[in-house]
Amino acid sequence: MAGHTQNEITIAAPLDLVWDMTNDLERWPQLFSEYASVEILKREGEKTTFRLTMHPDENGTVWSWVSEREPDRATRTVKARRVETGPFAYMNIHWRYEEVPAGTRMVWTQDFEMKPDAPVDDDWMTDNINRNSKIQLELIREKIEKAASGQRPAPALAD
Repeated sequence: MAGHTQNEITIAAPLDLVWDMTNDLERWPQLFSEYASVEILKREGEKTTFRLTMHPDENGTVWSWVSEREPDRATRTVKARRVETGPFAYMNIHWRYEEVPAGTRMVWTQDFEMKPDAPVDDDWMTDNINRNSKIQLELIREKIEKAASGQRPAPALAD
């Protein structure tokens, strides 16, 4: 069996701002609450290989792994995968951005499978990813909408 999640949010901000902020890997620790640090390991064209390190979990364990991420602005998509899979047999992530009347819809799709000796199974991880994605998407929306409000021009004054 494999795990699959899809979570989305609409952000009241222009697509370019949402794209730029969510693809600025070096600033992910300020955008996501779960990441303590990001270390860029290699850049090849649009593809970036990087190490993500999380804040310690409730047991004091610090999780870290290497991922690849390749944004394609023309199609408004990003493909990512874990290179160091840890407890996952594989983890593939697809981000999709879409302009909508209310701003920008961002959709995260994750396909994965846990290794047989992983401490949790696919169902547990699916629930965990769904729960945490909602938290992270809300934080991202708040931060991007705050940034967007600072970019809006002041209303024109009536004569």
